[in-house]
Amino acid sequence: MILFYVYKITRRIVSYFIALFDNCRTHWVLRGNRVSITSFKSTGVPYVMVASGGQFIIGKNFSMHNGIKGNPIGSYNKCTFFVDKGARLTIGDHVGISQAALICHHSITIGNDVKIGGGVRIYDTDFHSLDAAIRAGKDDILHKAKAPVVIGNNAFIGAFSIILKGVTIGQNSIIGAGSVVTRSVPDNQIWAGNPAKFIKEA
Repeated sequence: MILFYVYKITRRIVSYFIALFDNCRTHWVLRGNRVSITSFKSTGVPYVMVASGGQFIIGKNFSMHNGIKGNPIGSYNKCTFFVDKGARLTIGDHVGISQAALICHHSITIGNDVKIGGGVRIYDTDFHSLDAAIRAGKDDILHKAKAPVVIGNNAFIGAFSIILKGVTIGQNSIIGAGSVVTRSVPDNQIWAGNPAKFIKEA
């Protein structure tokens, strides 16, 4: 029993200093990529890459978990934020995110008070051409389709869901865990499945 308490106390002390170090490293990574941010809390350190000419803006009281420690639901990934040249990724106030990837080649807008569950993926591009002949050539990525993604205020995206290009998630709406969202979701609704479909009003 004594060993248990010694372990817990030691772990708490070590965790405190690791958290301080992680926040310093995260601050360095965000500022080094010209991310506009005021206040944040981070468990672990995210992967951030903002290309020249890209914009990444984060509102106040942003919270993120990178890796298993902050949100132990079975995803060991760190958060990934990629913003391509000329693209814009905007995250509102009081947003919480865990082990997710936001890949922005055009425009991704996250509203206020949004919760993004562990392992979520948000893509505003197909990454490759849908034409097999073009895809086999050198100009493949030049022909990739892109369309804005918008996540409305107070939305909740369940763990391991994928939000694809051109999708708008309405205010207060909920996406069930493991869903693949290929079309827009109105306000105040619950959708789930692959492809995601209407379940009921929220």
